[in-house]
Parts: sequence; structure tokens; C-alpha cells
Amino acid sequence: MSRGAAAPVLAPAPAQPAGERPGMRPAHDLAIEGVSRTFSVRGTPFQALDRVSLQAQPGSFTALIGPSGCGKSTILRLALGLDRPDAGRILIGGVEPREAARRGDTGVAFQDPALLPWRSVAGNIALPLDVLGRSRRAAAARIADLIALVGLCGFEHALPAELSGGMRQRVAIARALVTEPAVLFLDEPFGALDQILRRQMTVELQRIWLENRPTTLFVTHGIDEAVFLADRVVVMHSRPGRIAEIVPVEFPRPRAPTLLSDPAFHRLSDRVAAALHGGTGAP
Repeated sequence: MSRGAAAPVLAPAPAQPAGERPGMRPAHDLAIEGVSRTFSVRGTPFQALDRVSLQAQPGSFTALIGPSGCGKSTILRLALGLDRPDAGRILIGGVEPREAARRGDTGVAFQDPALLPWRSVAGNIALPLDVLGRSRRAAAARIADLIALVGLCGFEHALPAELSGGMRQRVAIARALVTEPAVLFLDEPFGALDQILRRQMTVELQRIWLENRPTTLFVTHGIDEAVFLADRVVVMHSRPGRIAEIVPVEFPRPRAPTLLSDPAFHRLSDRVAAALHGGTGAP
């Protein structure tokens, strides 16, 4: 993608499923407009992002993939309001990231679940409500629904030390969803899991996402999980961080695990791989 090019627009997500819960918070759009960010590394400037622009439509699922140091996590930090760009801006539903976070419009899950060891499953899921000053009692039904959604019924009172790695990551995802965020950020949530569990969690994440349909930005190093989950895969290059190519993914939803062995899936994965390594690939 050349510098100064128009912002690529991600295709709208498929229509909401018939089983959508009434009263769900509507998803917001995510607008990243000409964002640049430079850091100082031992006194030497390092440009992490160079005029990155990206538009994600409400209810879409965007996978962001690229080599280490290409600025993927920097984009997430900026979009969460944890840092500010040197140039450009990010808007979530038309407001700045810090305002969106204050409203509870954003949720996030990282590679490390970062659960509080003294809190139960239910208590960890409720943490964002406590931070925002919301009533945990009023959200009791929501917390119970999320525990069921992530497959942890019967573990409501378990402590993190009593859970497997995959179960802890499910708690982190439920915690990210407890405020019913309009935009969900996922920063390599399965990076610490073994390959078998990682694949299982990829399928589970699709199921969980289909229940809520927040606009989602998913940072990953995994080509297969990016292609399986996303509407489009945004491929980034580094030094400086920039968008190299956007690969559309048009497989219908829900996507069954058998898709992972489909020749069309492998062709698309090969195209993403080629883009990652500097080639254009073939559709």
C-alpha cells in the first residue's frame, strides 16, 4: 500500500444471526486515519507506524498479521487509549479511544490472561464492571450468561490456579465481553497455548463472537487462525510499520473445523503467507 493512499474499507460483516439477543449494544465502526508513531530506542528514533489508515465496519472481524516489530500491538495500544499517535487519529464510534474506554465501549484480551489470583472465575469476569463503577449485582445474569457462553459452567467459584491454560483464556475473553463492548480487541489471545488447544480455541472464539458480533480487531501471528476467523486479513510490513495488503476472506459463517483442510482455505493461507514475505500471492 503506497503512502498517502485512500484508507482501505473492510467489507461489512454478514447479517446478524436470527438468534441475536434483544437489546444488545450495537457494534461501532473503527476508524484509523493516517496514524504514525515514533519511539526512541536508546536515543535513536524508531518509526513503529507510518501513516496507517484502516476502516472497520460495525460488526466486522479484522485480523491483523505481520512480523514482530511491524506495529500490530502499537495499533492496539493506540486504539485502547493507552498511548497517543504522533500524527493522525483513531475514532471508535466517532469518539476518541479514551472516551470509548470510559464508556465501556471497548473490551480487550491479551496473550496473558492476567487474571487476579485471589478472584474467582465470576469475580475476574466482573472486574471491568468494578473498574467502571457499575453494579455487579445488576450484571449477575450477564456474568452467568458469559460463563455459560465460554463453557465454564460449574467453575464459577474456581480460582485461576485451579484452571487449565485454555480455561483461563476463556475467562479473559468473557471478561472482555462483560461490558458488551461495541469494539473488541484481541492481542494474540492464544499465543501461549499449544497447537492443539490453540486450534480448539480458534473454533470456540468464532462461536463466542457470533453470539455478540462486536467489531473485532484480532492481532495474531497465526495465518490459519486469521483466515479461519476474519472477514479480511490485513497484512503488515515493518520498518516502518505499514499495511502491505488486505486479503478478503469470503467463506460463509459459521465456519466448520473441516474448513481447515479445504484446498480453498490452503490457497488463501498461501496468499497471506506470500504477502507476509513480500510477494503478492495469487487468489
